[in-house]
Amino acid sequence: MPPEESSVVLPSASCPVVVWKEGRAVTYERLADVAVFPGSFNPLHDGHRQLRQLAERSLQRRVVFEISLTNVDKPDIDRQAVKDRLQQFAGETVVLTRERRFLEKGVLFPGCPFVMGFDTAERLLDSRFYNDSASQRDEALRRLQQRGHRFLVGGRLTRVDGRPQFGGREQLPIPAGFESLFDVLTETEFRVDISSTQLRAAQSSAQRPASE
Repeated sequence: MPPEESSVVLPSASCPVVVWKEGRAVTYERLADVAVFPGSFNPLHDGHRQLRQLAERSLQRRVVFEISLTNVDKPDIDRQAVKDRLQQFAGETVVLTRERRFLEKGVLFPGCPFVMGFDTAERLLDSRFYNDSASQRDEALRRLQQRGHRFLVGGRLTRVDGRPQFGGREQLPIPAGFESLFDVLTETEFRVDISSTQLRAAQSSAQRPASE
């Protein structure tokens, strides 16, 4: 049964990770030997599910979804939005946090690999999110590397010079010395072109009155 709004437990300073299993919040547990798949999942779609399944085979670990209530370039998620998104994960394990950056996520999930889509990997490597400082970005990557984290990235269709092109390792600006941190799946290994942004746009168009 989907969680009722009154029962939605959110992460706090005293409980930085809330684990949801089969629609219920469970006592905080230190998740070990898992991989973490962060995202807004607005909405969850087949590409997410397929990447999760492939990651579990590749990493030989259970993959749990993570929804952070804050994000580096998206609005914060309120209680009602959390409730709505949790309803998509029937039978799944989902963790809720408030950590917007991978450096802080790594503290909550020590040594765990992270699974991500191509656009998330681009943000992770964009110095714009490190006070426009490449050195701060590299220091964050270095600390993640020292803690034993790595990143499994699913490529996706993107645009280069205005033309559609599959985004893979060649399109990610991985700084020298950090190549081993990233395992970027090839187009043959994984390609799902649908995105949450496209699904939201399609839903919005379908709900728009015909007179508009």
